[in-house]
Amino acid sequence: MSSPTPAPAAPRPVRVLLVEDDELMRRSFSVSLERYGYTVRAAADGLTGLESFRDEDFDLLILDVMLPGLDGIGLCRKVRETSLVPVLMMSARGDGLDIVAGLEAGADDYVVKPVDTNVLVARIRSLLRRATYAPAPAVGHATADDPGPSEGELLTFGDLTLHTGGLDVAVGGTPVALTPTELKLLLEFAAHPGIVLERHTLLRNVWDYGWDGDSRVVDLCVQRLRGKLGRDRIETVRGFGYKLRR
Repeated sequence: MSSPTPAPAAPRPVRVLLVEDDELMRRSFSVSLERYGYTVRAAADGLTGLESFRDEDFDLLILDVMLPGLDGIGLCRKVRETSLVPVLMMSARGDGLDIVAGLEAGADDYVVKPVDTNVLVARIRSLLRRATYAPAPAVGHATADDPGPSEGELLTFGDLTLHTGGLDVAVGGTPVALTPTELKLLLEFAAHPGIVLERHTLLRNVWDYGWDGDSRVVDLCVQRLRGKLGRDRIETVRGFGYKLRR
């Protein structure tokens, strides 16, 4: 008599680190996210959040900008020294300087408080999709004469190489570590080399914005990519958007 086939293991709940100093908001966000099935670890200040991050594995970080001790921007910088985990920043003021500073520190996206739970969850899901992104078998425009690169092909743009299967990136043979958002942005450019991509197109295809979003997230992510790939690899076409040099 054959043994019964074991049931597949249940997927591990997504673990979220929430760092928010306002007790009411911290509790409200934690309860709301747990209702959606997330496992939430909450911290009330930046140093405690950093300690939690170093002690445990998280799938996503939600960091308030204004935190006692170590603010959210400083915490994001500390995280980026060792990790590419998706980071969502929260700003109570919607201050442009706060937003830009958070994105420059390595955050993938931001929301302005007060934020509706549905919007927050939508942003979280978008970040998690980028973190688990797998490219389609073909990247680029396929034609009868040119079927496009196949899965696992090595694409080359000057000294920049991109392996579409393993999602490995190198410049001059040296591996480059990209966050999930930076990687998906590069894949979007690599799928359309030499073609100008408008900011709203990138917001839709990379950030999954189904509405008009803040184009600063695009500009700051392009800036970070340039810092890692070379200043001249991604060209600005004023009044339109960006394109990847062939």
